[in-house]
Amino acid sequence: MRGEIHHIHSSNDGGSSHDASSRRLAAIIAGDISGYSRLMQMDEDGTYARVKRIERDLIEPTIAEHHGRLVKTTGDGFLAIFDSPVEAVRCGIVIQQSMVGRNASLPREHWIVYRIGVNLGDVIIEDDDVYGDGVNVAARLEGIAAPGQIYISGGIYEQIKHKLVCGYQSLGDRQVKNITDPVRVYRVLPDPSAISTGRTRLVIALLAAATLLLLAVAGGALWYLLVRPESQLARPSPAASPSPVDVAKTAPPPIAPQAAPKAPTTAAAPATKQQPSLQPIKEPEMISLPGGSFAMGSNDDITEKPVHQVAIKPFAIGKYPVTVREWNECTAAKACGFVAVDKEDAPVTDVNWNDARQFVAWLTQMTGKTYRLPSEAEWEYAARGGTQTRYWWGDQFRPGMVNCKNCIEGAAVEQPMKVGSLKANPFGLHDMGGGVDQWVEDCWHKNYQGAPSDGSAWVSDGDCSSRVIRSGSWRNDMRSARPASRDRYDVGVRYPTHGFRVALSR
Repeated sequence: MRGEIHHIHSSNDGGSSHDASSRRLAAIIAGDISGYSRLMQMDEDGTYARVKRIERDLIEPTIAEHHGRLVKTTGDGFLAIFDSPVEAVRCGIVIQQSMVGRNASLPREHWIVYRIGVNLGDVIIEDDDVYGDGVNVAARLEGIAAPGQIYISGGIYEQIKHKLVCGYQSLGDRQVKNITDPVRVYRVLPDPSAISTGRTRLVIALLAAATLLLLAVAGGALWYLLVRPESQLARPSPAASPSPVDVAKTAPPPIAPQAAPKAPTTAAAPATKQQPSLQPIKEPEMISLPGGSFAMGSNDDITEKPVHQVAIKPFAIGKYPVTVREWNECTAAKACGFVAVDKEDAPVTDVNWNDARQFVAWLTQMTGKTYRLPSEAEWEYAARGGTQTRYWWGDQFRPGMVNCKNCIEGAAVEQPMKVGSLKANPFGLHDMGGGVDQWVEDCWHKNYQGAPSDGSAWVSDGDCSSRVIRSGSWRNDMRSARPASRDRYDVGVRYPTHGFRVALSR
């Protein structure tokens, strides 16, 4: 669906050419088949026939039964509008539950599974199509929805939250492609017990954590009573010598001369200053790339146009995205803002652009080398690996090459794979597509009109409150794994799929 919507205009693009009476507030459903390209590759004729039968027997009548209008089908998806947000969401639930039954007798690899997004927006209806940001938001919600799920906007949620027998899971505010403001997103849970079950599990987990904390405190108190050093028992006191229990109840006097020896303080100061030399860090593994010229961009998306020639100077870039281990070294030095909790060889996630900049500043300070984020042009040059095809291995997608949604059989869907798990591109770089989204230096520009041709970061005349991210992630589909694919996000917002890799000028 996402690859088919770029003709849909924003409501302020040429809006004067439309009759004002054609505007209306509507609930918009955007649906899309997850893994459609894979299904077509396995059985083109069979898949096509099944999809057409589903549209005829399920999609069209269900939309009509819920008083909606099917605007169009797009091969692997559909677009419909409704007067009622309640009926729109009911329609989505019926479609998803019906597809579960239709898939039950089939092998899993042959399942047809929809992702559905529902938004409430002011749209322009003209002839046989519908236009506006309300449509674009619905399509973007569909794009981030998990297979078999329905994601709704905050506007829809406010209209239906007390009117349907279902549950809702708040997914927070999401910055979606080509939409200026973040969108509040909810996942629809057709079984209302699902949300209460999730909350019950959360409460159990919190109680378990509290129990462990109490045990730790009790253990510490017991150690203090039974194993503490004798020197603490022998503290002089003006009063009679206290019993061991009295000592345990009384904290050592913090300002008494005998309780504050100067020797440890004197020893601690130089140790802090010498820490970088005593505990040298392990720098990220870098790949040196030769300079060269390449055609940047593509005609697949309006934000990737125009295709233009860029000359790249020699530079080095991280062989992998920055890992949890590398990030936590920065955290231990109190130069980065949070402790990453994933496996050490996994790429660090939940990193905003400001966090990434803090890391490269720390790395520069520790090594004396001028580490930085790559420019957008450098990143694409590196990702292409000297090729000019749609993907670095060719124009046709090949499963197992990148970690993206429905791209690897049995790949984890809740977290990225460890770095270097998949084949490197011709430059020897891993995870340049899929895995984690990767920050670059550039400010966001809606296309490449006026972009630098020397490979430098484009930090003027754009929206610098948002910066460019590249690569796509394990949650995005194959279209986001293309070297030319680009997106943006706010510089101060952390998101679970966002990471980065470093660069070094030569």
